[in-house]
Amino acid sequence: MPSAILAIDQGTTSTRCILFDREGQIMAAAQKEHQQICPKPGWVEHDAIEIWETTKQLLSEVLAISGLAAPDIAAIGITNQRETTVIWDRITGKPIYHAIVWQDMRTAKRCEELSAGEGQNRFRRQTGLPIATYFSAPKIQWMLDHLPEARSRAERNELLFGTIDSWLIWNLTGGVHVTDPTNASRTLLMNLETLDWDDELLSIMQIPRRILPTIRSSSEVYGHAKGVLSGVPVAGDLGDQQAALFGQTCFDLGDAKNTYGTGCFMLLNTGPEIRSSSHGLLTTVAYQLGTQTPVYALEGSVAVTGSLIQWLRDNLGLIETVAEIEPLALSVKDNGGVYIVPAFSGLFAPHWRADARGAIVGLTRYANKGHFARAALEATAFQTREILDAMTIDIGHPLSELKVDGGMVINQTLMQFQADVLGVTVIKPKVSETTALGAAFSAGLAVGFWKDLDELRRLWAVDRIYHPKMDPLAAQRLYGTWQKAVVRTLDWVQ
Repeated sequence: MPSAILAIDQGTTSTRCILFDREGQIMAAAQKEHQQICPKPGWVEHDAIEIWETTKQLLSEVLAISGLAAPDIAAIGITNQRETTVIWDRITGKPIYHAIVWQDMRTAKRCEELSAGEGQNRFRRQTGLPIATYFSAPKIQWMLDHLPEARSRAERNELLFGTIDSWLIWNLTGGVHVTDPTNASRTLLMNLETLDWDDELLSIMQIPRRILPTIRSSSEVYGHAKGVLSGVPVAGDLGDQQAALFGQTCFDLGDAKNTYGTGCFMLLNTGPEIRSSSHGLLTTVAYQLGTQTPVYALEGSVAVTGSLIQWLRDNLGLIETVAEIEPLALSVKDNGGVYIVPAFSGLFAPHWRADARGAIVGLTRYANKGHFARAALEATAFQTREILDAMTIDIGHPLSELKVDGGMVINQTLMQFQADVLGVTVIKPKVSETTALGAAFSAGLAVGFWKDLDELRRLWAVDRIYHPKMDPLAAQRLYGTWQKAVVRTLDWVQ
């Protein structure tokens, strides 16, 4: 009898393969980074072949670590960096270009053209999204228009498009071409009400429907794996932030979580209601289980949080490992007046300003690398505060608590400052790999490994709770200065 669920968590900087037991505990895990390709300023690409080869390697590695084999695995769940766009040959499986990553800015001009006249919210009614470089559709159009013969090949039914989930499922199963509503809702092509591709948007974007995957629910059997996991059902598919919401068991109306990874993403469960935002948040699909009514969410997306720490390491050489950032930040008593606004890819929610660029402000001769480290951590908390404020206005009442997950939550200094600047309780779960856990949960439900949502709720447990300790007026002063710093980044790119 199968004893585990396998989750593939394909993220922006690395891929993880994690085995979970029936208690939702990690049995074995393997992880490997992949190359970040930046051929021009503002361009960010990944090698989709490298991602698939890495995934295969990790699948074998996690089986070897655990001593399990394919018959021991009940199902495979997939979660992925969203919006990142791959187009590949239907027959050979070879991508026609590198994957264009969600952070990529090359489609800014096309987004301006689409926004002309009717504005950035032209497609919000259908998609819940503003027109922005973040989403997949402008990236698809760029590939079709700029790569030799790409558009004619697409019209001849020779090419397939997918976000990373589709790419992995297609390779895992030997040719099943599907996605789920959480990923499809990030393309700027899916109608939130019908959960199908919108013909009007396809026409405006000049994208042929035949290249798009079939939209299936987030929890059902799509096909069966080949290779080392031959015969195992591939049965769960959630975009990474929705997977984290699911892994945090935020199944009830009003439940919220924030994930601290490459970027930062706060999601609030709005139940079966499609809630629009007037303050820069996205309306997105949270999950759909089989034939059940879809659950929706409001989302605030921040482009740069964890990747700011990597930038301090890789570009400036300020630290040698990411783990060094906390002790370096603790070497000073405060930020020394230094604020970092990491608008490397413009500003996402709630601003949606592609013209913004990163800035470090408040520098004096007093500032040292400890102040830079603290300012980098605080930037994550301040950006989260911007999202929480927008969310509070949109829903009409404040949150009392926020569940947190992702790689940065091990940083206790950051988590305490986050509680302080938000003025709400911050809750860290025992299993911090909630993104992978969410993918495992969705796959496990599809094959009966777990019975229902109530069983999943019982598996979730608290590890640590952070209560606000800072004087609210002091927190507000810090946040007010941050808001001044944000203004300095705007209108930089003409």
